[in-house]
Amino acid sequence: MNTSLRLAAVAVVSLLLGASVSYFFSSNKSAQDSAVAAEKAPLYWVAPMDANYRRDQPGKSPMGMDLVPVYQEAEADDPGAVRISPQVVNNLGVRTARVEKRVLNSEILTVGYVQYDQDQLVHIHPRVAGWVEQLFVKAAGDPVQKGEPLYALYSPQLVNAQEEFLMATSRDDARLEAAAVSRLQALHIDDLFISQLRASRKVKQRVLFRAPQTGVVDNLNIREGFYVEPGTTMMSIGTLAEVWVLAEVFERQANLVKLGQPVKMRLDYMPGRVWSGQVDYVYPTLDPETRTLRVRLRFSNNDKVLRPNMFAQVQIHIAADAPGIVVPRAAVIRTGHQDRVVLALGDGRFKSVEVVIKRWQENFAEVSEGLKEGDLVVTSAQFLIDSESSKASDFLRYDNSPEPPASVSTRAVIDTVMAGMGMVKLTHQPIPEWDWPEMTMMFILADGIDIESLSAGMKVNIEIRKRDDDYEIIELSEVAEVAP
Repeated sequence: MNTSLRLAAVAVVSLLLGASVSYFFSSNKSAQDSAVAAEKAPLYWVAPMDANYRRDQPGKSPMGMDLVPVYQEAEADDPGAVRISPQVVNNLGVRTARVEKRVLNSEILTVGYVQYDQDQLVHIHPRVAGWVEQLFVKAAGDPVQKGEPLYALYSPQLVNAQEEFLMATSRDDARLEAAAVSRLQALHIDDLFISQLRASRKVKQRVLFRAPQTGVVDNLNIREGFYVEPGTTMMSIGTLAEVWVLAEVFERQANLVKLGQPVKMRLDYMPGRVWSGQVDYVYPTLDPETRTLRVRLRFSNNDKVLRPNMFAQVQIHIAADAPGIVVPRAAVIRTGHQDRVVLALGDGRFKSVEVVIKRWQENFAEVSEGLKEGDLVVTSAQFLIDSESSKASDFLRYDNSPEPPASVSTRAVIDTVMAGMGMVKLTHQPIPEWDWPEMTMMFILADGIDIESLSAGMKVNIEIRKRDDDYEIIELSEVAEVAP
């Protein structure tokens, strides 16, 4: 009997202990499930086809689709990361690319203007005062050959110089003759004219001046009968065997341009043809108005198709010194004060990070800070994902602010009543709920508001409601005075 009672007591105790242990584990599991559920509570619900449509509870999108929850990333080592449903990622068409290390040979695309080779441009000035008796070139752009006559000049000084030369030669004084020849040469009298003068021994009233080089006439500033004197720029003669192109480079790219860099040039009037040249000179100063650096390029022009003042499209090739971290250009989000990319962390997690761009190419950008080789960056739909992450330094911002109210009330003064259109123009007070300042706007009046009773200058209380793409006044009542 005692044995039976003892066995029964043991059985009762075992049942009680088992129930207690079972209750303990059951309670602990329930607590863990509650913690996990609390940790994974959605921040908000978003429409699958419109990431800007958000609600604080489940429901339907404007297109009748179920709203998708967006969760806050719980890991402490990934501040600012957000988790997006795979359905939303698929609907947005998110594409990614690997960050890689490569040599990025970039290009500077700019514009330029063809000019004469200034090293070969000759300006024609008289050495004496006189009158242009005859002009052999009639217009700027006329071609001339070296030695061809340009103009004939009458000058009392030239007449006197010829007479002195004839007197010196008649005296058979070598020193006096040499001095007279030197004076004629100093006045730009060529050797052919001096030889003819020595042979004819007749003073010429008109002295012929010839082209010092082959080229084309530019800046023709004289006509027959003009009075000229030393310092007068009569014309210029430029050559077209080689031309300069002055290109403009933005200030931020100035440090990339070096002497000798290869350059390619295209002209609109000759599509398909490419000229090859090089950077000949980098000017030391920037244009104060355009904030650009002038770069001089040199091109051969044997067929004379490049003409001064032509507009050119220029590509300056910049060779990289060493491999760098490179991302697709489409992955970079540019703002007024920083550049960012969106990292794909896996499992639907994304994070916006700040990067420093070292240089740009047509399809790629070299990053000096913010990324490492092998990172996965988003190349499409990154703007929508970036809106879920912050552009602050720690990128730790989630949009938990309440939805703005659908309607607001304020006071206003009616400026104009447009009865035929069912609208009024009024100046309303600031509306902090919608972050509106005081301003003058046009509003539609809802049905039921007697527009005939309204007039310009009336002070009113209004209630405004957003309706699709415009705003509607749904209530309006007159007041004695609008508060300041």
